[in-house]
This record gives sequence, structure tokens and C-alpha cells, in this order.
Amino acid sequence: MNKLVVSILAVVALMIGAANAQQKIAYVNSTKIFQEVPEAQDAQKRLEALAKPVQDEIEKQEKAIQDKVDEYKKKESLLNDAAKKTAQQEIYDLDQKLREYKLQKLGQDGELAKQQDRILNPIKEKILKAIEVVAKAEKYTFVFDQTESVRVLLYGDPKEDLTNRVIDRLKRGK
Repeated sequence: MNKLVVSILAVVALMIGAANAQQKIAYVNSTKIFQEVPEAQDAQKRLEALAKPVQDEIEKQEKAIQDKVDEYKKKESLLNDAAKKTAQQEIYDLDQKLREYKLQKLGQDGELAKQQDRILNPIKEKILKAIEVVAKAEKYTFVFDQTESVRVLLYGDPKEDLTNRVIDRLKRGK
């Protein structure tokens, strides 16, 4: 009986080993791919151009708040309680206005986030499709992502890195 169980376990182990041996695993660096694709570089420039006026407005409002704070500090000792409260409320209102502006423009559902999704999603889809095509062509079962900031893959043999092949595919436009 024990020999039968051991034999069955040995056969199962061999089958699992054979199944695993047939699977090929590779990885890519999606950040590097994104940086190398000309469309992504153009998109990044467009996003920076969209963000510049927003950043300028934020800096303008921050300066206005700081100017009000500085003015208040200079005159604080000369102001009565009512004037102090009015000045403090004015500073608070400016700060609230700035917070609302930042949320509207930079928040998770803000205008710039929506623009970023609209501009970048087609490029991301194109990159994923290229990864899929390269992986299928080279018969890889799994492809992981390993970037400088996200380490899903703790070790990968450099010969299994598909990053440059995906970049080549994207640059050729196929």
C-alpha cells in the first residue's frame, strides 16, 4: 500500500514538473517601454502643456494667500478683534478656494486626471497588445512587469526580458 501511494505521488510530481517545464515566463519593464514609445513621449508633452496653466494658477493663488498672511502679520497688532476676524476669514476663504481649485483640477476625478486617462489609455492599450503579440509569438505563458518602483518580479533572468522586443515592435508600428 505504501509503495502504491509513493508511486502515485511520484507520478503526480513528474506530471506537475512536466507541466511547469512547458510554461515559459518572461518580464518587461513597462516604464521603460512607455518612455521609449514616441506616442507616449508626445502624450507626456501634451499633458505637461495642459498642467502648466493649472500649476501657474496654483502658484498665483498661493502667492496671493501668502501676501495676505504677510499683510495680516504686519497689521495684526493694530487691528481690533472684528478686523482680525475679517482678515482671518479672508485668508481662510482664499485657502478654501485654492483647495477647491486643486481638487477640481488635480483630484482623482479632476480635469487633468480625466485628460490623462483620455490621452494615455489608448497608448497603454497599444503597449499591452504589443506585449501580448510578442509573448504569443515567442510562446510565453506569463509576462510579469518589473519597474523601478513596482517589483512584482523579484528576480528575472535578463534573457527572459521582453522589454526591448516590445519596444521594437511598437516602434515598427506593427
